[in-house]
Amino acid sequence: MTSHFFWNGEPVAFQPGETIAAALLRAGIADLGRSGDVPGGRVFCGIGACQGCVVAVAGAAPVEACLTPASEGLRLGSLPAIGADHA
Repeated sequence: MTSHFFWNGEPVAFQPGETIAAALLRAGIADLGRSGDVPGGRVFCGIGACQGCVVAVAGAAPVEACLTPASEGLRLGSLPAIGADHA
């Protein structure tokens, strides 16, 4: 049985022990919504130092996708762009 979490409402399969970022990259998703004007999305460090992989988690605080293990049913999405209207 394949496990899934949801990225912006779409299911993403992951393997046991895989991080959120690894599963997203394997699924062809490299732009986590904080790419700004970087063509093709931002390449992040993979060790939590650059904060380029921080994603929103439904019902919880944002997490670093490169350090956070994927878990069944997790609902994730892009953070709003810096300076976005939060009204």
